[in-house]
Amino acid sequence: MDIRQLRYFLAIAEAGQITRAAKALNMEQPPLSRQLKQMERELGVTLFDRSGKQLTLTHAGELMRERAESLIRQMHESLQEVKEVEEGVSGFLAIGAVVSCVSLLPRAIERYREKYPQVTFKISEGDHYQLGDALAKRSIELVVARLPFEFAEESPYEYDVLRLPSDPFVAVIPSKLQPDQKQTSITLAALADYPFLTLKTDQTIGMHKQVMSEFRQSGLTPNIICECSSVAIILSLVAAGIGATVLPKSVVAMSPIDSLRMLRIEDAEFQSEVGIVWLKDRYLSKSARHFIEQYTDGYE
Repeated sequence: MDIRQLRYFLAIAEAGQITRAAKALNMEQPPLSRQLKQMERELGVTLFDRSGKQLTLTHAGELMRERAESLIRQMHESLQEVKEVEEGVSGFLAIGAVVSCVSLLPRAIERYREKYPQVTFKISEGDHYQLGDALAKRSIELVVARLPFEFAEESPYEYDVLRLPSDPFVAVIPSKLQPDQKQTSITLAALADYPFLTLKTDQTIGMHKQVMSEFRQSGLTPNIICECSSVAIILSLVAAGIGATVLPKSVVAMSPIDSLRMLRIEDAEFQSEVGIVWLKDRYLSKSARHFIEQYTDGYE
């Protein structure tokens, strides 16, 4: 028994006659009669009482109609669901983000859900190696990362990258060490006078080197008193007045703490490059493509 036979059965149940049902189905009467008899043989039951002028459903036929209507409805819903997933308007999207880029996600997801509210998200956090491995295993489709995206020296995979607007570095100073509320900027030399905290791990070594390079180019050597393994730790220490740091603006902007001051660096406008990364020449779902398109279509 198949869906086609269920439709035939429902048409006969609605019409009450083989002839009328055949006309509604745009087919001949004999083939429709044969299909009904075949169904009854397969089920081993009589679906219609044929004693009157109209065909009426038996108790088994009534139950069959309920089940047939339910099955066809489920089939239609399933087909619609699959179609919507393929079109990227429902389903879920798995994204990865390096720790320092998590702050870039809320606005992006908010804008995405304005257009595709039925899509749900699965978000993973990790370093380049962990997220590169997740891309390779297809457990995520996109990664928001600091560039360049370095997975492994001998990685067999190639990546496509959509560069996002650069993320400027800013100075983060304890409020109690910088009481002048009107001051909005600071020089590297003034920053080098503070005890300095740096975000330095295997995953953020590139960012650390970039910051140190800016100091060196100005002939300065910051007094590093602590290397921190996470953004949360470094911001907590700065807030406590331990020292100052330099971080991408997006990271600090998502962590508003009254005891912190975020200042523009006057003489070193260096940027952190950010992008969306995905496997090159591999299948990308419509949901993932829509996420990328929100940037290529002019989203900020």
